Formats: sequence, structure tokens, C-alpha cells
Amino acid sequence: MNDELKKYLFADRSTRVQTVYVEEAWQTGLEHQTLPAAVRTLLGELTAAAILLASNLKFDGSLVLQVQGDGPVALLVVECTADLNIRATASLREDAVIADQATMQELINQTGQGRFIVVLDPSAHNPHMQPYQGIVPLTGENIAQALEDYMLHSEQLDTRIWLNASDHRLVGLLLQKLPGQGGTPAEANVEQSWERALHLAATIQPEELRDLHPQTLIHRLFWEEELLELEGLSIQWHCPCSREKVANMLHMLGKAEVEDILQERDVVEISCNFCGKPYQFDPVDCASLFIDNPDNLQSGDKTLH
Repeated sequence: MNDELKKYLFADRSTRVQTVYVEEAWQTGLEHQTLPAAVRTLLGELTAAAILLASNLKFDGSLVLQVQGDGPVALLVVECTADLNIRATASLREDAVIADQATMQELINQTGQGRFIVVLDPSAHNPHMQPYQGIVPLTGENIAQALEDYMLHSEQLDTRIWLNASDHRLVGLLLQKLPGQGGTPAEANVEQSWERALHLAATIQPEELRDLHPQTLIHRLFWEEELLELEGLSIQWHCPCSREKVANMLHMLGKAEVEDILQERDVVEISCNFCGKPYQFDPVDCASLFIDNPDNLQSGDKTLH
């Protein structure tokens, strides 16, 4: 199955339904990140949630979700662009001891200082749009509950979210009540439809969310409803780090500093602070960085291709 987000609408336009299913992109993202099991699960749930929300962005840019606090996990951060390119990482405190079954509150919010942060970051193509940042206390027992609280109190949108994450797969289901015409008979019908959608979705079992094909899950939950199915959107992992960027950073560091590093070890090894991907430069690579040739950073790189 392709990594994909699917959207549906109830025929009366009362409710938005979305599913997300990610395997390849998530496994790519974890390839260079060594994280405890509980942290991988939490980061995966946050990633699935970011995809569900970013698919509704009305501008060219990114949605960034951050969870930070005072527990053994200092920070979780996920970025998802409007075209569903994702990246995600976690920062742990030094010497953190994390049990496999640790909860979100145990990991991040041990003394109530945890925060849930939502950032809307427009691209450079939107010079007239300013970034937005919303910060709320970290509530609930999991990522889904924290995000539901944020959407209700900060965005005034009734939202229900179900998430599941493992080392192999991310899945998620979102229901969101769409704005109607307040006080009209149509609004009353919309409210009834929303309540019915909630009642049906509440029957989902964790193993169904984890194991069922999303289309099968939607059919099982809403087979009596008339749903409008929209075109699916593909999902990819993308971190903008590159060997060329690392080379430029080493060049800025200076020849003397790089040579000092090489005296201590055989190669200079640098990992991306975000995705953990490692980049290695041996003495020949490093020497080529300081040859007076504007095209050298690329042509002198033996392993770039």
C-alpha cells in the first residue's frame, strides 16, 4: 500500500473524515534515529497527527507540531508541509531512563510544565503571511487527546482523533465537525449527523485501527452513510539536510579546526541534528574543501554520487 492520506465528506457536509497510513516514509525517518520504544511510539503518533492536520492547510508552507516539557523527553517536533512531506525528531535529556510503556505525561509533563505548540510557517512564496504560533498546556493522556483539546479551545473546531504508531507503520483517523449556518434547521441536522458520526467512530477497536486497510475501516464504520470520497494524497519523508550543506558548514568552520578534528580521528563524522543521517568526510574529502575552486564542494566529493 502506498503511504497515503484519504479524505471523505459526509454528504450533508457536516463532517470531515480523514485517514492516514504511512509505512515507507516512517521507516525512512527512523533509519538513522536511535530512540527508546516509548519515544518512537509518541513521535509516530505526533507525526500521524501532523499529516492529518497539514492536509487542510490553505497556504503554501508547513505545519509544525511541538511537544516539550520537563520529563526525560525534552522535545518532540514534527514538520509536515502542505504537500505532505514530513520529518520528525525527538530530543532526550542526558542519562534519561525511559520505560517501554511510559506514558506521554510521564515522558514530558512530570511536573505540569509540558506545552503543546502549533506553528503555521508560510513559505518564502507567501511574503504577506506572517507565521502563527499557538501554545497551550499539555493536557490529556496521549497525543490525540492533547490535540483534540487544542483544536477545541484554540481553533473552536470539534475534532476527534485516533492514532496508532509502531516501528513499521503510522495510522490515524480524524473526524472534524465543519462550520454550519448557526441557528437554522440545516444546522440542527448537521449536529445530528455529527453526533451520529461520533457514535459510529467510537466503536473502533485499537486492533482495527492498527491492522485494517483504511478503506476497509471506513466501510466498516460508515457503511450506512453516504460519503463523498476525495482523491488521495501521497506522503513522503523529506529532510533538507545534504552532504553539500555539511561540506559548506565544515568550510565555514575553517581549515585549522577541521585538521584538529582529523588528528583525533580518521574521519570527520557529522549527523543531521534533525533526522540523524550521518555524513562522513575522510582526509581527502576535507582537503578538497579548502582548494580554491568554487565548484570544488561538489566535484571533490567522492561519495556524493
